[in-house]
Amino acid sequence: MLGAVILPDLGTQIFIPACAVVGIAFSLLQWYLVSKVKLSPTTREAHNNGKNGYADYLIEEEEGLNDHNVVLKCAEIQNAISEGATSFLFTEYQYVGIFMAIFAVLIFLFLGSVEGFSTSFQPCTYDKTKMCKPALANAVFSTISFILGAVTSVVSGFLGMKIATYANARTTLEARKGVGKAFITAFRSGAVMGFLLAASGLLVLFITINLFKLYYGDDWEGLFEAITGYGLGGSSMALFGRVGGGIYTKAADVGADLVGKVERNIPEDDPRNPAVIADNVGDNVGDIAGMGSDLFGSYAESSCAALVVASISSFGINHELTAMLYPLIISSVGILVCLITTLFATDFFEIKNVNEIEPALKKQLIISTALMTIGIAVVSWIALPSTFTIFNFGTQKVVHNWQLFLCVAVGLWAGLIIGFVTEYYTSNAYSPVQDVADSCRTGAATNVIFGLALGYKSVIIPIFAIAASIFVSFSFAAMYGIAVAALGMLSTIATGLAIDAYGPISDNAGGIAEMAGMSHRIRERTDALDAAGNTTAAIGKGFAIGSAALVSLALFGAFVSRAAITTVDVLTPKVFIGLIVGAMLPYWFSAMTMKSVGSAALKMVEEVRRQFNTIPGLMEGTTKPDYATCVKISTDASIKEMIPPGALVMLTPLIVGIFFGVETLSGVLAGSLISGVQIAISASNTGGAWDNAKKYIEAGSSEHARSLGPKGSDPHKAAVIGDTIGDPLKDTSGPSLNILIKLMAVESLVFAPFFATHGGLLFKIF
Repeated sequence: MLGAVILPDLGTQIFIPACAVVGIAFSLLQWYLVSKVKLSPTTREAHNNGKNGYADYLIEEEEGLNDHNVVLKCAEIQNAISEGATSFLFTEYQYVGIFMAIFAVLIFLFLGSVEGFSTSFQPCTYDKTKMCKPALANAVFSTISFILGAVTSVVSGFLGMKIATYANARTTLEARKGVGKAFITAFRSGAVMGFLLAASGLLVLFITINLFKLYYGDDWEGLFEAITGYGLGGSSMALFGRVGGGIYTKAADVGADLVGKVERNIPEDDPRNPAVIADNVGDNVGDIAGMGSDLFGSYAESSCAALVVASISSFGINHELTAMLYPLIISSVGILVCLITTLFATDFFEIKNVNEIEPALKKQLIISTALMTIGIAVVSWIALPSTFTIFNFGTQKVVHNWQLFLCVAVGLWAGLIIGFVTEYYTSNAYSPVQDVADSCRTGAATNVIFGLALGYKSVIIPIFAIAASIFVSFSFAAMYGIAVAALGMLSTIATGLAIDAYGPISDNAGGIAEMAGMSHRIRERTDALDAAGNTTAAIGKGFAIGSAALVSLALFGAFVSRAAITTVDVLTPKVFIGLIVGAMLPYWFSAMTMKSVGSAALKMVEEVRRQFNTIPGLMEGTTKPDYATCVKISTDASIKEMIPPGALVMLTPLIVGIFFGVETLSGVLAGSLISGVQIAISASNTGGAWDNAKKYIEAGSSEHARSLGPKGSDPHKAAVIGDTIGDPLKDTSGPSLNILIKLMAVESLVFAPFFATHGGLLFKIF
């Protein structure tokens, strides 16, 4: 018989929730440390930090009389941003809640009708000799796990937004003491979100599995099939969060940039610009709430895909709990590893200069990846039998534990490679972005051409990395290998999210500094934090896209197994039409999201122009603009415009499955995966490069950059136009595409029993 496992089942049952609780405790600790920065100008404890080697004059420079006003102003602006973000998310969640309710009913009806709502036991799908729980139970439990996943996703996005709006003004105030202090505040706040999300996602999934087990008992196949609803709930919320938030933030951003910078020639976050509050709110609802839900969705789905395949492998058949929960154990170790990694940024090393920021963030990725590799090796040794079998399209494949270790490690390192390639193509420290900046000499057209070329070129290495990890992991452990490779990429999610949330927080901090009228030196510090944040945001998107590709493929494999298809033959017309239509879907989806941003930005530009032209004393700065109208335009537009793209993604698998059947649907999934990944990577990197080319010219930190500047010169205006075109690409279409890829696959998996029995109506008629 196969080898035994070193870690006892009880150990697993204690270890997983313990790690999750540690993660939550750590995030609360970081939050407490951030909260010690006071937003009320009463205390004068500024003089006790001689240890940082900063002379006290830095602090005194802005003490005096204006200190009071500056702190109060920061608090006031922060309040406005926080209120705007909260009210938008509440509105969004109301609409999404209605949708969720309808979809939950659909899941119940479709899955319940598989056996005509009978409550009698059925022969198991994969082993006809055994009896399994009725399809009605699967329907009920899938619906419950769908709702749980959705709620967890919403809560994690919302809490992320709360901590970000809590920390932005605190980062601004800390920037008065030097760049190191500000960095630590922004990074700690990011860590709050990262750990909260990783730990709560793990904990909810673990508790759900244990509660469902009370009913399912030994029927693990049914149990883990019902758990897939968790991934579907997480991702469907993420879709609306990402699309709605993306439309919101970019409508405001494009409107503010076009009128403010290009027409009126005022700086980016100038308080005279009516769209400036909406722009800063957008950073929080799009980049933070959206990103949080998105990565939570990826994490939930890769766990679900691995569990589904494992439940019909030797782990599930022999009821080996520890080996079965291997995916959750990896995530638990990931939380501990990220905890140690975070201390490197906040406690072990101190940042003294502006140019140490980006290396510090990159070190986070490298340290977490290196430590995680060791962690995975230990886990694979103690939590897996030395040999076991994995379900591989109808047959059982013999696998060794070291092979599974390599699958996870390959995913982990592929993530790092994708992250670094993304950085190379989007950071203004390297030649690709500098070439794009240089092309602004001859106007906006050449800037756009260079930027597009850069985006297309940046796809090459990530795709090879994904391809290599797919080949290695599939060769070793079939579809299970791909699922754990995706988990490997996401195992350091806490650090990844911390780095990612750091970006919008420092962006907001810069905006607040500008609006509160702080000195030029402070703005320089927040700009340096922001430029590093831009690149790390691009790295985060690279991770999200790479993991989405692997997750989607793993879910696709689970779907094919569940729908009892042994091979997907591209040469049959049923499959090929699916393939070509699936490859078209990301284009259709991108068209919808881009056009939504365009039309929302149009309204915004008109409103901003109207205010500049009709409100007397606005340009002189004697009267305040009407911020609320701009916030309302963004909110209304994004709520209205997020429905059609969302409906496209959610309805496609249902329509294809019901009318054309599982073969065509498998073609659609493959096609959308293959074309979606390419568009997502190129869109994110093109937008990121244009944004940083503009920042490169504005910062003027090299001879070459100064020859293109200063702000307001013709090359700078060309760069702003490029940045504005890139905004919807990098923050709306690109990031939403990875949700499209995953969501269609996980939805097909949840509805697979229904499609397999009742699908393909059109082909049955003819």
